[in-house]
Amino acid sequence: MSQARTNSEGLQEGRLPGLRVKYVFLVWLGVLAGSWLAYVHYSSYAELCRGHVCRVVICDQYRKGIISGSICQDLCNLQQVEWRTCLSSVPGQQVYSGLWQGKEVTIKCGLEESLSWKAGADVAPRRELVLFDKPTRGTSIKEFREMTLSFLKANLGDLPSLPALVGQVLLMADFNKDSRVSLAEARSLWALLQRNEFLLLLSLQGRGHAAPLLGHCGDLYVTEGVPRSSGPAAALPALLRPLLPPALHGALQQWLGPAWPWRAKIAIGLLEFVEELFHGAYGTFYMCETTLANVGYTAKYDFRMADLQQVAPEAAVRRFLRGRHCERSADCTYGHDCRAPCDTLLRQCKGDLVQPNLAKVCELLRDYLLPGAPAGLRAELGRQLRTCTTLSGLASQVEAHHSLVLSHLKTLLWKEISNTKYT
Repeated sequence: MSQARTNSEGLQEGRLPGLRVKYVFLVWLGVLAGSWLAYVHYSSYAELCRGHVCRVVICDQYRKGIISGSICQDLCNLQQVEWRTCLSSVPGQQVYSGLWQGKEVTIKCGLEESLSWKAGADVAPRRELVLFDKPTRGTSIKEFREMTLSFLKANLGDLPSLPALVGQVLLMADFNKDSRVSLAEARSLWALLQRNEFLLLLSLQGRGHAAPLLGHCGDLYVTEGVPRSSGPAAALPALLRPLLPPALHGALQQWLGPAWPWRAKIAIGLLEFVEELFHGAYGTFYMCETTLANVGYTAKYDFRMADLQQVAPEAAVRRFLRGRHCERSADCTYGHDCRAPCDTLLRQCKGDLVQPNLAKVCELLRDYLLPGAPAGLRAELGRQLRTCTTLSGLASQVEAHHSLVLSHLKTLLWKEISNTKYT
């Protein structure tokens, strides 16, 4: 009996060093993984967040008299534009939350993709030559007006409303209201027009679903407020977001996102935005990356498009598709998800998109609205959203059918939240 006990104790003692080794190994593995994640996060941050480079480049060219704008003085001389949190998602488009004149703002500044973030002192001169070279010295205001109109026609289509948009551009250029547009003012506005999001913001001003433009300096511009994101990971620290399993996205949306009636209000705003993009004053636009991360809202839960980078004018999408060689539909993709069919006989992309804006938005709203929806509404809402997701981009379907489906959805949601504190 004592011999058996001795053997048992010996076996347990033999196992303990092995267990200790396993625990030490697991701890070491955890430290290594944590260090790697911290390194990757720091490296990504250093590449994505280069607001200091933006400030140096813009202010260098402002002091040289190459560019100008309504916030240049506050940004470069008075240091009254406060840069806060980095919100950039790609190195070429710097986005920061900030404070200016006592208001929360979003600061956006383009950095040429071709420039290395390690380029140092050579950045400013190279960027100056690339970006701020038009219009050339000696260009008259009439020539600048014609040049701007031609640019807008090429990007938005030949629309009767474009002269009014040109007028907006010239008013913005003449920020000091001296009734003349200097070369520096013209070059700043021309550089801004090359930024897709700025062009969209200008086209959608006054509609309520795009952030109001507050000012600019060169091709840096400031918009009102910092929209909150509807993405399920938005409330998590940036370091933890890549670790979030996809299965938890829906649960997090319910736990951390707005209450369902607020989500319904945001969804109505998103549907109204889709209406604005369809045959608006300055043509039709396509949403080419439809994700919850782009669905923003204000403190009052009014919809505000968080990022317009992937919203493209119809003219630009059609120009991309026209005559494009393809083997399959994936070859006919503009942006992230603006896809047209491939004619396999002619091996060319067709002109109509497979999915219109409304169908893509309804796919998004199924995951956004159905969880937590009132029991009496869920079945009908699910049915209408399913109908909506089957819409095609064929021109014959777009006009009346899309408008009817959109109208029914908005009415259904408004009925549920009307006459409550949520409206």
